[in-house]
Amino acid sequence: MALEQRLERAWYGEGRTPWWTYPLAWLYGGVSGLRRALYQRGWLRSVHLPVPVVVIGNITVGGTGKTPLTIAVAQALRERGFVPGVVSRGYGGRQREPMLLTGSPNPLQVGDEPSLIRAQGIPVAVGRDRPAAARLLIGAGCDLIVADDGLQHYRLARDVEICVIDAVRGFGNGRLLPAGPLREPLMRLATSDMRVCNGGERTGAYTMQLGGGDACSLVDDTRQALTAFTGQRVHAVAAIGHPARFFDSLRAYGILPIEHAFPDHHAFVPADFHFGEELPVLMTDKDAIKCGRFAQAGWWRVPVRAELPAAFFDALASRIRTSREP
Repeated sequence: MALEQRLERAWYGEGRTPWWTYPLAWLYGGVSGLRRALYQRGWLRSVHLPVPVVVIGNITVGGTGKTPLTIAVAQALRERGFVPGVVSRGYGGRQREPMLLTGSPNPLQVGDEPSLIRAQGIPVAVGRDRPAAARLLIGAGCDLIVADDGLQHYRLARDVEICVIDAVRGFGNGRLLPAGPLREPLMRLATSDMRVCNGGERTGAYTMQLGGGDACSLVDDTRQALTAFTGQRVHAVAAIGHPARFFDSLRAYGILPIEHAFPDHHAFVPADFHFGEELPVLMTDKDAIKCGRFAQAGWWRVPVRAELPAAFFDALASRIRTSREP
């Protein structure tokens, strides 16, 4: 078992945390705390954009549902009169310079999550320099920036912070990396403007559920209900932060998944699908966006959507409108 997997199991109570992770966690906490303090005191300068900025992120490593929430936020704010665009670093891609995405971008170049968001018809820009990428969106007519996975990117000043919490895994052992899954201390949670709990309820947080129920062919986009696979064995493919969530979602429909978990943002090649058994292949939308060029019959993507109460989107829109009032 890889070191990363052993550590993750230990974080969530399935083993002992190695002793050597504790001094590294202390060092990590000191460096990240100093960096945060430097920005808070103005010794490191944040970039303030001429339009409001909404940052979506979390304080733990791994998948918590940030990208589905980002899509839902952008769509809901568009319905409420804004012209939102999404800025992302483009993890998993090769693009370094700021780039405004057009058409159907190559996920190997710009990242799987930005490509997936762009496929929903949402303006997206990527780049290591996120303020510069955000300016490309403003130049394209956006009057609001949504930063995907930007909670710890303090260089980009923000008007509203949304922190996503995984209801199932929570915060693990509550320790900082690498002794635990935390990017920042738990106290950081209290400073976020809004909190969203994915998959359950939590005091002070809006509840989010990932809805779906359909499968779409990668070859011709034929759609059918997931219940069509009930009782069947399938190859289930996931290269996301928390693959078990996808596998468990299939079991909830009575599907029998043969699990194939890959590292987050894995760049798929045809050989990854040589399973030696001719069964349907089900994968997440985030993975499917990288497999279209060599997809075969019997390969299906399982799209999900973030479902939240209208009160969340109304409260967010209100915060945005009042964020820059004198």
